[in-house]
Amino acid sequence: MATVRSARISNNAGGIYCIVIGMAVITAQDAAIKWLSTDYALHQIMLTRAVIGLGVALVILRIEGGLHLLRTRHPGWHVVRGLLLIVASIALLLAISAMPLAEAVAIFFVAPLVITGLSVPVLGERVGIRRWAAVLVGLVGVIVMTRPGAELFNWIALLPVVAAVCYASMQMITRRLGATDSAGSMTFSMQAMMIIFSLAIGLSIGDGRFAGSGSASLDFLLRAWVWPETGDLWLFAWCGFASGISSYFMSQAYRLGTAAAVAPFEYVALPMAMAWGFALWGDWPDSTAFAGMALILGAGIYTLRREHLDRGRSIDRPRAARRR
Repeated sequence: MATVRSARISNNAGGIYCIVIGMAVITAQDAAIKWLSTDYALHQIMLTRAVIGLGVALVILRIEGGLHLLRTRHPGWHVVRGLLLIVASIALLLAISAMPLAEAVAIFFVAPLVITGLSVPVLGERVGIRRWAAVLVGLVGVIVMTRPGAELFNWIALLPVVAAVCYASMQMITRRLGATDSAGSMTFSMQAMMIIFSLAIGLSIGDGRFAGSGSASLDFLLRAWVWPETGDLWLFAWCGFASGISSYFMSQAYRLGTAAAVAPFEYVALPMAMAWGFALWGDWPDSTAFAGMALILGAGIYTLRREHLDRGRSIDRPRAARRR
């Protein structure tokens, strides 16, 4: 048991690197989806993304060892994990379509705090006071950046919160499944469920008969399917590729590292979202937003430093034991 625990500790740094890569890819994907949301239906984007993502998952499985890795002793947990991600994706993407990208992402970032909190009762992981402090500092940074006001607290602003809770619950399952199932198999099952769900929605309401409500989020959900413009095809392709790659890295992150160590580094998506918001829509953060960003980045850098120190100690202890 001690060996397993030390192995997990020694892989936390790898999990952190994976989550940073995954968040960079998924933030770029969110920006592309926001760009497409004014002309295309959510379920059309989700279906195209999932079909391409499934192809990426098959390539990953091939690299990992072959299709035999799809065999699992926990098919029910794969289904639950997929459903949670579907709800999280829909809720967050609907929010992104109607809100500035950075605001939606910032509100969503109650997720790392939820993950850290759930990791104690659900996974039995130990969270030290310093990591708790770092996560709380990051959360304060999110609050500073969002500056909650009356204009934010409507039903649309609740969607990222719903997404965060579902996402955090999904990552608890990822951590459990990671002991027996590969990241490639989890990516494959997730993309397959997304295809089934998107097809079902598209076949039932894809003609657009319920569109025209005047709400950006509802119209994004209920809009009719149309053939993409030639210039938009590469954005659809990118969303699919990004979905497969980000799913792999995020699954791998929680397989390699403890939830409490990995979760705070999801905060790096916030400054990334701000960069995309400025580049594409001219949204530039003010001094208060920059202060929040500094808190978030500072908390993440501190946690990474603590992780490297812990890793060094775990390596030095066996060496010291051998010398004795």
